[in-house]
Amino acid sequence: MPASQGRSRARERSNVLNRAEFLSLNQPLKGNQESRSSVRKQSSPAGAAGAPSGNAKERRQSQQLPEEDCMQLNPSFKGIAFNSLLAIDICMSKRLGVCASTASSWGGARSMINLLGITGHGIPWVAGTLICLVKSSTLAGQEVLMNLLLALLLDIIIVAGLQKLAKRKGPFDVSPGLLDYLTMDTYAFPAGHASRAAMLSKFFLNHLVLAIPLRILLVLWAFCVGFSRVMIGRHHITDVLSGFVFGYLQFRLVELIWMSSNTCQMLISIW
Repeated sequence: MPASQGRSRARERSNVLNRAEFLSLNQPLKGNQESRSSVRKQSSPAGAAGAPSGNAKERRQSQQLPEEDCMQLNPSFKGIAFNSLLAIDICMSKRLGVCASTASSWGGARSMINLLGITGHGIPWVAGTLICLVKSSTLAGQEVLMNLLLALLLDIIIVAGLQKLAKRKGPFDVSPGLLDYLTMDTYAFPAGHASRAAMLSKFFLNHLVLAIPLRILLVLWAFCVGFSRVMIGRHHITDVLSGFVFGYLQFRLVELIWMSSNTCQMLISIW
């Protein structure tokens, strides 16, 4: 017996896990024991009837928590790419917003950039189209002007609807102007000025006989109007690019529903 007891003591001494620095690895934490005991004390008054439902809820939570942790720790490639592109868009838009305020680097040119943006507002174009339609005396001119008025109204309605759905704010805290409120161009995505400029330039290039220098100036005007909205801090770069795309799609829509001369004359007579 003494020999066997000596051997067991020697084994315990030689076992590394029995040392003081390794005892905490083999024993459960006190906090976990206290939390488990408190949970058991709280669940015990509920009775045997509520135990199955509580166990089911705990099982569901234990099954859901690892999935949520995995989604947060391991996001998808599409999510990473989208967030990266969004961050680049915001950073570049803020750098190009050189006229966002009077204290900006190009703050002295803000009034001139705003004047360029007014050329892409919907209200001046609608008013000018109505005036030209009243003064026009040819059937071909009235047909073109009526379809242009239709295109402008569609542009205002479509852009306002998309902006209400997206509700994206601009890169800077720039309040919209009076004409922006009249055309319901209060949010950033898509840029209404860019879509209108793209639609008008494409419309004029297709339905007006213009010289090559005027055609080049018309395209440059559309790009300058869209880029001016980034410079004053009202829109992001992606807002302007998407506005150009929507403007071209609106032009294609107007071409599909083009009103004939008879239809235009009937509408003019009713008006």
